[in-house]
Amino acid sequence: MVVHRLPRGESTITPRSHCPWCGHVIRLRDNLPLLSWIRLGGRCRDCGSPISARYPLVEATTGLLFALCVLRFGATPAAAIAASFCALCLALGLIDADHYLLPNKITYPGIVLGLALSTPAPWTDLRSSLLGAALGAGALSLLIGLWYLLRRSQGMGWGDPKMLAMVGAFLGLESTILTLFLASLFGSLTGAILLARRRADLQSRLPFGVYMAIAAVIALFFGPGWVDWYVSWWR
Repeated sequence: MVVHRLPRGESTITPRSHCPWCGHVIRLRDNLPLLSWIRLGGRCRDCGSPISARYPLVEATTGLLFALCVLRFGATPAAAIAASFCALCLALGLIDADHYLLPNKITYPGIVLGLALSTPAPWTDLRSSLLGAALGAGALSLLIGLWYLLRRSQGMGWGDPKMLAMVGAFLGLESTILTLFLASLFGSLTGAILLARRRADLQSRLPFGVYMAIAAVIALFFGPGWVDWYVSWWR
């Protein structure tokens, strides 16, 4: 619902969920994640129009991420913080994939929430989160400015620095660096594949928020271990 409504400027509270084809309000029993879509055969109960498979896929992905948070951090407040972060990243990644947009209504509250939760989060602290948010915003803002000076065009949207600042607020400095590295790697590999297949050119846009979302979730689960492993090579 958030992914569908927010970029269209619609309220995420009202009206109640309804069929986009016939407008009928979806009954409570037909609004259960995964189960209702399977029981209805992927169609509206009232008009029989198809319901996109994207809905159960997003629900299943969200449930899987939440389960992984509990497996990784146990039934603790840390798992709840991690699950909130995963939900934000998933929403931002999907919206960016559809609209090349990273809404301020998610990134700004996400930055505040990440900083507020930095003390109870076991993988960061307030100082690291502040530095991570500053680095996230500053690094991509600098890149946008340099790209404009060199090419006289905007290489990415201003939502990208805000999203990376949110990542920094939640994960801290070291995992923000890892997120930026992995997102750049994933984006470069995707661009190279598309160029090789002639599906894109050097002027084509890529939704960098998608790669940041994937990289940030990886950094959440594996970042501290990977960073410690990397640092150990230089000791």
